[in-house]
Amino acid sequence: MNVLPLRPCTTPFVLRNGHLQTFLASSRFRARGASPMLEAARDVVLAAGDGIRLLGSHSRHPGTASKGLVVLLHGWEGSINSTYMLCTGRALYRRGYEVFRLNLRDHGRSHHLNRGIFYAVLLDEVFEAIAQVAAAAAGLNVFLVGFSLGGNFALRIARRCATHPIPNLRQVVAVSAALDPEVSTARADRHPLIRRYFLKKWRRSLAIKQQLYPDLYDFCDILRLQTLREITDALLERYSRYPSARAYFQAYTLTGDVLLSIAVPTTLLTSQDDPIIPVRDYHELRTNELTRVVVEPHGGHNGFLDGPRLRSRYETWLADMFDGYSAARP
Repeated sequence: MNVLPLRPCTTPFVLRNGHLQTFLASSRFRARGASPMLEAARDVVLAAGDGIRLLGSHSRHPGTASKGLVVLLHGWEGSINSTYMLCTGRALYRRGYEVFRLNLRDHGRSHHLNRGIFYAVLLDEVFEAIAQVAAAAAGLNVFLVGFSLGGNFALRIARRCATHPIPNLRQVVAVSAALDPEVSTARADRHPLIRRYFLKKWRRSLAIKQQLYPDLYDFCDILRLQTLREITDALLERYSRYPSARAYFQAYTLTGDVLLSIAVPTTLLTSQDDPIIPVRDYHELRTNELTRVVVEPHGGHNGFLDGPRLRSRYETWLADMFDGYSAARP
């Protein structure tokens, strides 16, 4: 499997700071301007098994043959409208790909669709949703791209394909994927601005869920907690079957040799200066012949931004990689 390198970073030195790249990755400034992808987008509610429903958005090329379909998965407390999702989707759509952006449970405008709350271990419903999207696009090559926690989901889907193949899923890419969620949670808690960013979004999400289902949830005391780990511990103790946060985190940890069973050509992209994901986890991975790891010196978390318009270098990189797959297999 040939993996193209990202083009060299030409961003001024002052913008190469990993924390700055991380915050700029979510800046709304980057998503400004016309987006044919959004103009073509249509909301889709997918039945994902056991009564679960997930909300997505599908952008087709009406009247034009598409190169393929790219499914995008956002990170924790992101959504189909996160800046990196909009920018990446726009770039891929302009290159001729259909784009399907999928919300994880309780993300975006989807809190009302399910009574149960979101946990990162809920792989079955995400796998089922993506399998349905791929089946509906049976005539197209399908590519899956996940960011951060979405990257973790994407890697677990690539593993599950060993026993439950998705026939037209050709490649999986994980950008800034969280491999050890317990460590990543601790690192996020150590950085005041990052902690504040996620606490604000998580508290808002939990408040929406409580308002929709007051018979099931009372988060009032939990919302006053001051760290991500404290909220995780409280939610798991009150509303889950997990005996501890460590057991919960371990259920979706992907370090060591866990990825040896990956069954779809897969690429992991990370940076040495990611403030949330330790690059050590990537260097210590044991992988099979279907897996490639790309480590960049600069990029922060989901960033890899370059030039005055702060476009991410992986936008073109992804399109080139998927074009290369199609060209090699007519």
